Amino acid sequence: MQLYDDERFFDAYARMPRSQDGLAAAGEWHQLEPLFPPMTGQRVLDLGCGYGWHCRYAADHGAASVLGIDASARMIAAAQERNAAPAITYRVADLDGFDFPQAAFDVVLSNLVLHYIEDLTAVYRKVYHTLRPGGCFLFNIEHPVFTAGVHQEWIRDDSGAPLYWPVDQYYRPGPRTTVFLGETVTKQHHTLTQILGGLLQTGFQLKAVEEAMPPKSMLSLPGMADELRRPMMLLVKAVR
Repeated sequence: MQLYDDERFFDAYARMPRSQDGLAAAGEWHQLEPLFPPMTGQRVLDLGCGYGWHCRYAADHGAASVLGIDASARMIAAAQERNAAPAITYRVADLDGFDFPQAAFDVVLSNLVLHYIEDLTAVYRKVYHTLRPGGCFLFNIEHPVFTAGVHQEWIRDDSGAPLYWPVDQYYRPGPRTTVFLGETVTKQHHTLTQILGGLLQTGFQLKAVEEAMPPKSMLSLPGMADELRRPMMLLVKAVR
């Protein structure tokens, strides 16, 4: 079963601030939003759309059509309830099962999904195939420093305060396990060379690479100041 279709896990995920408040609660949004190309008249594909926050953003900013796909039926049902709009279509589908029609989209989005994918280059090829010439691929992936973290957790002192973030086996790509919302989750670690070099080898042109940092307005939230001690997310914009 898809993890996000597990009722207990999905309910825990639904209580997260970014699940409840959408883009306004996402610490990376102040950096990701400026990377979006103009949406007016664009045909948009969102890979792993979750609750549909980015789909709704694209539609609200003039996209002609938006297709959001997600492997979780619960996520798609929530997206249809929370972020429906005439221009948006939601569909239950994973990246392996989606057909990626040729030259069908102007913009492809992916938010916090690609670090679950073992073969990034295969996805890059599919995205390149489905974009029109000049089309934009914009994604947010967990940073290699984060995915190379030992169980993706701080080393803490006796009081529980974080001392440092351990990184090990950085140059060994592949599965890494961590505990997220009480469940053991397997993610895929990719080096920076794999993430960016794979795009270049596929034929994309890099337009922006940013390491996400929380805005000053969020630094008073619990644990948020520690997010300035190591990068958690990598934002990338590429063009076919």
